[in-house]
Amino acid sequence: MGMAKWIGGVIGWAMGGPLGALAGYAIGSLFESGNKSDGWQDDAAGRYDGTAHGGRSGSSRTGYDEGERNSFLFSLLTMSSYIISADGRIMHSEMEYVRQFLRMNFGEQAVTQGQQILLNLFERKKQMDAQSPHAFANTIRQCGAQIAAHMTYEQRLQLLSFLAGIAKADGNVSPEEVTALKEVARSMGLTDNEVNSMLNLGTNSIEAAYKVLEIGPSASDAEVKKAYRRLVLKHHPDTVDSLGEDIRKAAEEKMKQITEAYDIIKKERGIK
Repeated sequence: MGMAKWIGGVIGWAMGGPLGALAGYAIGSLFESGNKSDGWQDDAAGRYDGTAHGGRSGSSRTGYDEGERNSFLFSLLTMSSYIISADGRIMHSEMEYVRQFLRMNFGEQAVTQGQQILLNLFERKKQMDAQSPHAFANTIRQCGAQIAAHMTYEQRLQLLSFLAGIAKADGNVSPEEVTALKEVARSMGLTDNEVNSMLNLGTNSIEAAYKVLEIGPSASDAEVKKAYRRLVLKHHPDTVDSLGEDIRKAAEEKMKQITEAYDIIKKERGIK
């Protein structure tokens, strides 16, 4: 028996704890009995052997860890379901943001399967909250603690960056989405300043640039330079190599936007 190939047959550490409980509900319908096509091995774990999607296997990439990557991907979908539903509406633009990520990195089949996982998570939220208000939010916070225990700080920052991108996808970040992002960030051991930094990436104003660097306009030139160096260290793409090439590319784009914010401040201040 195999699971949808793009998320892998072995989810790793996410198969335990609260994430594992949600995975059992959300992914159960995607198990395929007796399907050995598209690179599946019919072994006990239902592992994907890497022969589909360009013939690349995770083990062939330096530093790539399949279980770690798959845990990251399911964590991403789980937290995405909370952010997307935070304002009580399932926006097409937010769902499309997730679909585009899956389409670019895993192919069209992953879009259908990833969307179904999200729909299953939305349904699970409805069921849990009907039994006890805020039950799903409490589970999400528990999932955040599980993520904090297993992911590195840099990997959690990359996950938060993706979630902020979802909130920004419709061009309007609601107060409910900001609150949800901060709840998720805190549960993962991250800060409100880091949420504000992610939300202001790609916004070409001096005010946003300071928020990206997590400093205020009163900071000295030396403090501006120090803040940028600190962000380079904690957001460097090398720190997420174990999650795969596509996640690294997303980190590279984030680092580019951080540098653009730094350049805006340098230009404003005349810093060389």
